[in-house]
Amino acid sequence: MSSHKPSTSHNVFLLTGIPGLESTQKWLAGPLCMMYTVALGGNTMILMAVWGESSLHAPMYYFLSMLSFSDVAMSLATLPTVFRTFCLNSRAILFDACLAQMFLIHSFSMMESGILLAMSFDRYVAICNPLRYASVLTNQVIAGMGLAVTARSFTTLFPFPFLIKRLPICRSNVLSHSYCLHPDMMKLACADITVNSIYGMFVLLSTYGLDLLSIIFSYILILRSVLAIASREERLKALNTCVSHICAVLIFYIPMIGVSTVHRFGKHAPRYVHVLMSNMYLFVPPVLNPIIYSAKTKEIRRSIVRMFHRLCM
Repeated sequence: MSSHKPSTSHNVFLLTGIPGLESTQKWLAGPLCMMYTVALGGNTMILMAVWGESSLHAPMYYFLSMLSFSDVAMSLATLPTVFRTFCLNSRAILFDACLAQMFLIHSFSMMESGILLAMSFDRYVAICNPLRYASVLTNQVIAGMGLAVTARSFTTLFPFPFLIKRLPICRSNVLSHSYCLHPDMMKLACADITVNSIYGMFVLLSTYGLDLLSIIFSYILILRSVLAIASREERLKALNTCVSHICAVLIFYIPMIGVSTVHRFGKHAPRYVHVLMSNMYLFVPPVLNPIIYSAKTKEIRRSIVRMFHRLCM
């Protein structure tokens, strides 16, 4: 198969803010800055709290720190182009830079899915087999799970930039968002994108789909174990330890399923629907996760308060 590269006029892509609101989208700079501040600041505080407090050196908090790290990385991957598009009205991005951003966004998103699966396993062992919790989730096992999640993300998504680079981009060079995504880039090609589409669907089902099914299955087992507890108070206490994780799963998978559905089956949907779903998929989890875990986990709250108290002294 011959290799194709984009024509000279398409070595640069043009990013898009919100269709129809280009003249007023600078007003969104304030809310966007606030969202990035919460995402970066909140998740960084959780990372500092977990690693700085010996009382939080436990499996659940190690997994939480991994989740916060992926949220920080996701925010940093989108920040440069979103800031330039909305605040500076600078829409151009080099083809190779777009490929790099696409790879990073999809990689950190897949890492988050894997971490959420690992966290569901943590909750399953803690509730269904509490006596073996310390022996099952050792530091070595947790580190191995983190490395496996990272390796899966990078190896699975490694072909994406090459699958895009082989395509001739000779139609429009205007992307639908203020950042680069694989489904958006491949639609600009004036060649057969069947391989890209099939591999993209394979990745979606074999990683995100399998992760979600495994999380659902783990919660079926958790629910069965909780219902076997005689005391109503103990049942509620056990379920309460899962609330934060369930919220994190919902705010990650619902927008992700929505954006995948819109990209593949909503071709005639208004452009603002595509933009809204994609922005929810990338912005909502990093912003809400630190808020949810800080609000629902008193150990995290106490650690953050102590950290600020030490800084102010």
